[in-house]
Amino acid sequence: MPTNFTVVPVEDGGSGKSTLERVFREEDEEDISPRRPYSGDNTPRESSPFINNTDHDRGNYYDGKNMALFEEEIESNPMVSSLLNKLANYTNLTQGVTEHEEYENEEGVTKIRVKSPQMGTFIGVYLPCMQNLLGVILFLRLTWIVGTAGIMESFAIVVMCCTCTMLTAISMSAIATNGVVPAGGSYYMISRSLGPEFGGAVGLCFYLGTTFAGSMYILGTIEILLTYIVPNNAVFVAEKKEDETEAMLNNMRVYGTCCLALMALVVFVGVRYVNKLALVFLTCVVLSIMAIYAGVIKTVIERPDFPICLLGNRSLQNHNFEKCLKTEVIKNVTYTTKLWELFCGSPHLNATCDEYFTLNNVTEIQGIPGLLSGVIKDNMWGDYGPSGMLVEKKNLSSVPAQDNSRDIYKPYIFNDISTFFTLLVGIYFPSVTGIMAGSNRSGDLRDAQRSIPIGTILAIATTSFIYMTCVVLFGACIEGVVLRDKFGDSVKKNLVIGTLAWPSPWVIVIGSFFSCCGAGLQSLTGAPRLLQAIARDGIVPFLQVFGHGKANGEPTWALLMTAGICEIGILIASLDAVAPILSMFFLMCYLFVNLACAVQTLLRTPNWRPRFKFYHWTLSFLGMSLCLSLMFISSWYYALLAMSIAGCIYKYIEYRGAMKEWGDGIRGLSLNAARYALIRLEEVPTHTKNWRPQLLVLLKLDSDLGVKHPRLLSFTTQLKAGKGLTIVSSVLEGTYMTLEAKAKSAEQNVKSAMHAERTKGFCHVVVSSNLRDGFSHLIQSAGLGGMKHNAVLMAWPGGWKQAEDSYPWKNFIETVRETTSAHQALLVAKNIDKFPSNQDRLGEGTIDVWWIVHDGGLLMLLPFLLRQHKVWRKCKMRIFTVAQMDDNSIQMKKDLQMFLYHLRLNAVVEVVEMHDSDIAAFTYEKTLVMEQRSQMLKQMQLSRTEREREAQLITKLGTKSHANLNDTSTATPDHCVHMTWTKDKLIAERNRKRGEPNLGVKDLFNMKPEWESLNQSNVRRMHTAVKLNEVVVNKSQGAQLVLLNMPGPPKNKGGDENYMEFLEVLMDGLDRVLLVRGGGREVITIYS
Repeated sequence: MPTNFTVVPVEDGGSGKSTLERVFREEDEEDISPRRPYSGDNTPRESSPFINNTDHDRGNYYDGKNMALFEEEIESNPMVSSLLNKLANYTNLTQGVTEHEEYENEEGVTKIRVKSPQMGTFIGVYLPCMQNLLGVILFLRLTWIVGTAGIMESFAIVVMCCTCTMLTAISMSAIATNGVVPAGGSYYMISRSLGPEFGGAVGLCFYLGTTFAGSMYILGTIEILLTYIVPNNAVFVAEKKEDETEAMLNNMRVYGTCCLALMALVVFVGVRYVNKLALVFLTCVVLSIMAIYAGVIKTVIERPDFPICLLGNRSLQNHNFEKCLKTEVIKNVTYTTKLWELFCGSPHLNATCDEYFTLNNVTEIQGIPGLLSGVIKDNMWGDYGPSGMLVEKKNLSSVPAQDNSRDIYKPYIFNDISTFFTLLVGIYFPSVTGIMAGSNRSGDLRDAQRSIPIGTILAIATTSFIYMTCVVLFGACIEGVVLRDKFGDSVKKNLVIGTLAWPSPWVIVIGSFFSCCGAGLQSLTGAPRLLQAIARDGIVPFLQVFGHGKANGEPTWALLMTAGICEIGILIASLDAVAPILSMFFLMCYLFVNLACAVQTLLRTPNWRPRFKFYHWTLSFLGMSLCLSLMFISSWYYALLAMSIAGCIYKYIEYRGAMKEWGDGIRGLSLNAARYALIRLEEVPTHTKNWRPQLLVLLKLDSDLGVKHPRLLSFTTQLKAGKGLTIVSSVLEGTYMTLEAKAKSAEQNVKSAMHAERTKGFCHVVVSSNLRDGFSHLIQSAGLGGMKHNAVLMAWPGGWKQAEDSYPWKNFIETVRETTSAHQALLVAKNIDKFPSNQDRLGEGTIDVWWIVHDGGLLMLLPFLLRQHKVWRKCKMRIFTVAQMDDNSIQMKKDLQMFLYHLRLNAVVEVVEMHDSDIAAFTYEKTLVMEQRSQMLKQMQLSRTEREREAQLITKLGTKSHANLNDTSTATPDHCVHMTWTKDKLIAERNRKRGEPNLGVKDLFNMKPEWESLNQSNVRRMHTAVKLNEVVVNKSQGAQLVLLNMPGPPKNKGGDENYMEFLEVLMDGLDRVLLVRGGGREVITIYS
């Protein structure tokens, strides 16, 4: 790949160190402490587009005091004067392979010779494109295509292919003039326009096309050499007539491999020789074209003498006989000719001859009747046929023979392959490839913005004119049987197009030979550099090795790879078989060039400002459609294969390739599509059938800004399976000005945790003056338009009783209230650290759903979603519901089973009966302890130490209230708060209850005056929590996960702590619990 070099100005000083040493020392010092500039959104800025950009002159940005008002900005942004100075010093260095040439000065210091770009449109773009567009197909196959398809269909093929390349050239000109195109040509244009995935896939396809083009040119070279120049030097000679084709293929393989090795050696030793010979090769092409047109004009004055021999209407190979006669009379004596011997097997007149030979006469006609002969009428339409079909002149009559089985051994001319229109399209298309030659040399041009469009379009127009006129002229000047004679056997093994040339057929033979050699060398020179460019971009990991080369930058490893792939094409050994392969790859490349231009035009991105104005997105789409059509017209199976290869490369880069941000059009297209989709989503509310939990995950960070509960992300992954919206967020307390760095660090840590837990979604860490406001803002404003969260997932604040302050559980309750007000669902996971990871596989077990209150069906939908993930897949679903005194349990179970059947959910249904029962003393005890603790904490301003001791005492009382207390309480320390409900009273009450087990609720109230003052609402709630917890623990203690309806928070904030206590009692004794609170809407339906 051509490499850019920077000219470093050298000052002659007295330093003893060499200039090169000083330069590299400065570079090493810069590399030791690299600076990575960041933009405001923490995105690395693009490197400066100026080659001479250095950071050591940053201090020159600000001189004097004239711009003191902007001195802070000047430290990070250059002054306009400095920017313009860099623009003036910008050097668009040559990107040709001559950059790698080095020389030694007198002192032995290696320097790099840099040539300033001086080439104009004609030398830099027009002639290279002409050289690539006029090549092997024109000289070896165009006459055969005209003879086989006829003038009309051949003209249609040429028009289609040339229109395709012209439309592609218009799109390419727009892209190439939208900025500087470095080395890589079409790969660079596509990758920077459509992104690394498309760029890598199409770039490799273009590389394969260029490599197989090298194979095609080498096969063309060998075909010219062995067929027309030295036909007697074949290594393999067929002993039988039917073995001639196989012998020819083997000769192509042997000579082609030797030619490839020689060309690869030339490219390896020095591509400078290739560049020096380029003008010679181009001269050969131009002289050959001129010889063809001169020969056409000559036919008007004098016809060339190339007689062909016809037996009946069959064309004969005339290189084995001189006279087109069966017999000849010399001095009244009849002699047989060589032709007689070929058909009769003997020179004697009485020999038994071939039946067709006996029945038909021999006719000799001119193979080049001339422009005014009227032969154009006979060549107007095609003559397709299967392999082995005889080449015949249709307007001549003949007597058919009964037995044609021996025809293969006679000197007839046959079709070597089956011919049909689509095959000819694939064979012809390589003749119009090569339009990228100008854009690949953009660095060598004096004014690339002007030269590339003009030179490329003029070259295509010129070659299109040449091909169209050649189709008509060949059909008007050459006999049809000669045109269909692919290898010139009917004209004494002359190149068919050479028979039309003036002054001699050898002009075309020698010119086409050197043209094919030059084109092969150019392919072997360009393909490795294209592969090197792709490898150095780093988007395909397994290609990294091909980015290296010799010390001067020559792509040695890429050259070896190219030679290996080129050898595959040579082993195919047939130019007609290789041509459609490279047609597919080039057509795919051109298709994406058109797509890139169309996408950029339709998106109207601010950076899309091409200097070439004569383009339109409709032309690009037309070119894209034409490319796709030609792919399937040429060969549908090759088209599918090429698209499969490109698709596999695309997916590989997407999953394993390096992340690149090139401002490509696909990203812009995604943004536009996302914007359109968001607007559409906001217009219509989500239907129940499309409802899925769009989660806002509220994370807690530790002191090191790491994720405190990573299993919360694991559970998110298992619940979402990558579908829908997931927003993972957290809040830092403080001000954004002081915590900006920490916020970005925390966000990066959260993203790393999400990647580790395979959580697909978005991350957002906000800084707020307090946590409560931060979470409130997230609940209100997270998401965008129709893509907003509808559910909040958070962890249960474990240890809230032992907390130093009440902020954690108060924030939790406020979050519950806000999600309720926002009509969002709430999921609270208790003991989240005990939840399974993504690597776990739960075997036998159940997911138990306790459906107490209808919440829109969310309780039943969540287990279904969980069981889609491989962690929970083997777990069975059980649904429990609670029946009251006046409910029919049997009917409830039947109705629930029918409801689940209509919902298409597989679950075991169980109805649990909870009869009204007396409120146990334990319920009053827990309620009394709860209320007294809450009241004391409100009345007394306890210190932090006193709060800790109070929490420890309450915990001890709560855990031992049901135990047998055999030890007596020790004396209460002076600094402890003496509560009304003491341990002594608890023991006495328990003993009295044991003596009188059948006391009713009224008697208990009479016996305990303290209970009379309790809030009866709290007593009832505690009773529900205790009784429900007993039932849940009894049924679901061994379940893998328990889902419970989450009660709503109290309207009066004074009961917040009591609410936490109720929830704690409800979940007591269960390992994995998910509290679920619906968002107030139906989320599951029985309808399709």
